[in-house]
Amino acid sequence: MSIGEVLGLLSADFPDVTVSKIRFLESEGLIEPERSPSGYRRFGPGDVERLRFILTAQRDHYLPLRVIKEHLDAAGRGETLPPLEARARRRREPRGLVATDSVYEDAGDVRLTRRQLLDTTGVDPEVLTELEEFGLVSRTGGQYDGDALTVARAAAELRAFGFEARHLRAVKAAADREIGLIEAAVAPTLRQRSPGAHGRAAETAKEIASLSLKLHAALVSSGLRAALDP
Repeated sequence: MSIGEVLGLLSADFPDVTVSKIRFLESEGLIEPERSPSGYRRFGPGDVERLRFILTAQRDHYLPLRVIKEHLDAAGRGETLPPLEARARRRREPRGLVATDSVYEDAGDVRLTRRQLLDTTGVDPEVLTELEEFGLVSRTGGQYDGDALTVARAAAELRAFGFEARHLRAVKAAADREIGLIEAAVAPTLRQRSPGAHGRAAETAKEIASLSLKLHAALVSSGLRAALDP
């Protein structure tokens, strides 16, 4: 099967899976599809089942890729292993974490130590240090929240395409500009002394941010289509 056919088989059970995600798992050594003479990936039934296992372990047990790979490697050697549920209980992520690949809600409720963040995302310590130096990831009181987790996970996957932390500074700069625009828009509400003003400002900021993200996605899609279409 081609990578597109594999995506079609998996998308019903794992709607967040993408071609880039499958390529990333390959770059991390979790899957090893064969290559055709012309260099295209060719997946067999065993590869698909292995992908199902990996995606299920991430979705249902919140296990980092490193732990999943260790489990698969040990199973390949014929070793007897405890069920993934047992490993998941020992590594349960903090309350507030939603089991999706790309979106973590209630970010403020998540608290992670540096070791937990590294284990969960599979990011190298040096890479995390770079993300902090460039202002993409920050911590409060020595701990990281859900937003830091999302940024670190995305940065890890982007590395499969050659993006390093320094390349993401432009994204951070664009985000800072959007934050400034939103802050200016809700500033009059924040200055009000009426009860609930702060709550109204927060809701307005969220709504503007959501619209801004939709606009950004549409502009990127349009620009790529213009650049890549023959």
